[in-house]
Amino acid sequence: MIPRSPRLQRGRMRQTFPTMDSLGKSLVLFGLVIAAVGAALWLFGRAGGGFLPGDIVIEKKNVRFYFPIVTCLVISLVLSLIAWLTRR
Repeated sequence: MIPRSPRLQRGRMRQTFPTMDSLGKSLVLFGLVIAAVGAALWLFGRAGGGFLPGDIVIEKKNVRFYFPIVTCLVISLVLSLIAWLTRR
């Protein structure tokens, strides 16, 4: 007789997928973070935000080039700080 796999036993089916609960919580948290970032961009866009000193803006007749180097550095620092705090 071949022994049954633990996944196929009736009592063990719930133990096979314990990460679904944490996956659902993670998706909800990720959605809330995206909503918060979207709301911040919407509010700062109306207030004239987004142009930090040090960002490169070149304007010609029909062309406008914007490279947000300082904005990228600030966002990178904030995300690195959040990642560091969540790992502790």
